[in-house]
Amino acid sequence: MRTLAKIVVGLLAVLGLAALVCASALLRGGLSAKRKPPAFEVKMARSARHVLVPAKSQARTNPVPLDDQVLSRARAHFADHCATCHANDGRGDTVYGRNLYPRAPDLTAGATQSLSDGELFYFIEHGIRFTGMPGFGTGTEEGERDSWELVRFIRHLPQITASELEEMQRLNPLSRTDLEAELAAEAFLRGDEPPPAREPTPTHEH
Repeated sequence: MRTLAKIVVGLLAVLGLAALVCASALLRGGLSAKRKPPAFEVKMARSARHVLVPAKSQARTNPVPLDDQVLSRARAHFADHCATCHANDGRGDTVYGRNLYPRAPDLTAGATQSLSDGELFYFIEHGIRFTGMPGFGTGTEEGERDSWELVRFIRHLPQITASELEEMQRLNPLSRTDLEAELAAEAFLRGDEPPPAREPTPTHEH
């Protein structure tokens, strides 16, 4: 009965938040994702997020032991899959992270670090509705282990070192421009003919 009440309260909180967001957007001129969410909206969203995570999930403990190998794998995983939005240092200061609504959170801040391991695991596995956070769960033991290792790495982010960040930068996905330059260099070293120059893609100047 208590669980049902929590779900109802959570749903009402989400619906209330949605109504407030719509009203605020209409009054302030549009649905731009570039606007910074007001403090009351952030507070309500965090409260609803906490309530909607099942109690059993919140109470789960991390079964993956903390060691250098776990952090190394998780660091590489984060650099390749998560840093595009969250940045290598977890602070969310990237092109995507700054322009999401709500913004990609600072994973080193107390609002994230105060969450239980079970909550962090739940968000990685299932995502968070009405945000840019997708669910990465695969329903496999291997996938769950990857998520628990990421939880270990998120706990480590406030103490991340310059050498770790340098390593992660080498593991970040290449942009299309970087990839084309790398392929062109490889072709040159093989003695292949360089590809024909491509017309530049028109861009909107601001």
